[in-house]
Amino acid sequence: MTQARAVSASVSNGLSRRTVLSAAFGAAATVAAVNAMNTPAKAASTTASTAGVSGTEGANTMGSHIITRDGVEIYYKDWGPKDGPVVVLSHGWPLSSDSWEAQAFHLANNGFRVVTHDRRGHGRSSQPWDGNDMDHYADDLADLINTLDLKGIFLAGFSTGGGEISRYIGRHGTSRIAKAGLISAVPPLMVKTDRNPGGLPKDVFDGLQAASLKDRSKLYRDIASGPFFGFNRPGAVASQGMIDSFWLQGMMGGHKNTYDSIAAFSQTDFTEDLKKFDVPTLIIHGDDDQIVPIDAAARASKTLVPHAELKVYAGAPHGITDTHKDQLNADLLAFARA
Repeated sequence: MTQARAVSASVSNGLSRRTVLSAAFGAAATVAAVNAMNTPAKAASTTASTAGVSGTEGANTMGSHIITRDGVEIYYKDWGPKDGPVVVLSHGWPLSSDSWEAQAFHLANNGFRVVTHDRRGHGRSSQPWDGNDMDHYADDLADLINTLDLKGIFLAGFSTGGGEISRYIGRHGTSRIAKAGLISAVPPLMVKTDRNPGGLPKDVFDGLQAASLKDRSKLYRDIASGPFFGFNRPGAVASQGMIDSFWLQGMMGGHKNTYDSIAAFSQTDFTEDLKKFDVPTLIIHGDDDQIVPIDAAARASKTLVPHAELKVYAGAPHGITDTHKDQLNADLLAFARA
């Protein structure tokens, strides 16, 4: 499907073309709002060091949270046997680690130690005014990995999370990484530039930010009830549970953080990061993804990571962590075990 056809296919339920295509780089689950009520009080922040510095200086643990080098509280889950091989999963916009619940449960139930986290400004993590960009996201991930001393990791990212793990590899290398996964992921680049003529115009994403400011609650419901899960396709049966979960997770995120993140996922060029992928890599994408069209994303990433294995899910939408969870669970488990 071409980018232009993907744009047209995305218009439904009264949404503008710009609102739909620029939206929801994430998936859904249901427990986020309740968990937020139980989040421990924040500890005093440590003295910040410069973003981009590797290592654990300035980071420490606090229950199910770490405090990053620049004083941001990052919530994480650590499921499965602590001596099992490690999987780290990075979620999409505007959601939280809950969006990976089906995969995390499946992998942990099969002997893997599965760590998922809420990106800064999302879910149960704190909401810093600044630093809502891919470099900080990647450095937060490095702080989590280093603080927990995780090694031999299968590192996978969904949608915006695919950008996060790509920038992590670009900035921090693969010394702790054994395998990588890009699932419905945004790399190499979403926005149209002279070097990326197949991307979407910047004003598409400007329009998404405007819609977020106007009524982000409605925006999240419209995205989830339409193209994200493919519920706008003829004959599709919508799941109110998936829609509600997407909305709950999105609304837990900070208003400023999720607003800034739109620019981060759409305008960050991951081309050079992908060239540093020197570990076995799995790319999975639906060929009916109306949010991140497969040609500009997965197939373009495959050309930059030629050794990667590309799996195409026929007829699948963007939110495959829920709509195709059994197939995805099996594929991730098989790749993790290989």
